[in-house]
Amino acid sequence: MDRLQATSPCAGLLPMTVGALSVEEMKAGPITSVAPFKGASMASVERALGVPFPAPLQSTGDTALRCVWVGQGEALLIGAVPDASLRSYAAVVDQSDAWAVVTLRGAQGPEALARLVPVDTRPARFGVGATMRTQLGHMNASITRLDEQTVMIAVFRSMAGTLVHDLRRALEAVAARS
Repeated sequence: MDRLQATSPCAGLLPMTVGALSVEEMKAGPITSVAPFKGASMASVERALGVPFPAPLQSTGDTALRCVWVGQGEALLIGAVPDASLRSYAAVVDQSDAWAVVTLRGAQGPEALARLVPVDTRPARFGVGATMRTQLGHMNASITRLDEQTVMIAVFRSMAGTLVHDLRRALEAVAARS
């Protein structure tokens, strides 16, 4: 009889380094979708989250606990399970197994992403803490700048192989031009 075994979305695919760029799977921990109810006290929501609820196109928190805007009135809490009291103020859905989350590191990261996304991800235009929902290749993705040389990319788990493939091709193209 076969035994099911839990694996991460990018198991066997990452890490990879091409030229001066690297991609690693991020150990994101719990990922929870949070959509505050109409009229809910944002102070109560934020107290239960442990970090401020992000403004559009922004993220809050740090590497241990981050809240990422993903659409109008919706964010993903990444890194911890929210306080149970949050259910009184927001729709809360555990999505921990739904996402593949990777980090792209290196000064040439924006050059690689320019081959895949229709938006400017250079640090001068997409600063630390900025986030966006966009197309990456033909996938829906969330991209968040973590620091000057690192972005976090999240796609649906079923697209992990495609994400790694597309990133590899973009990194190889950038490395070939260097």
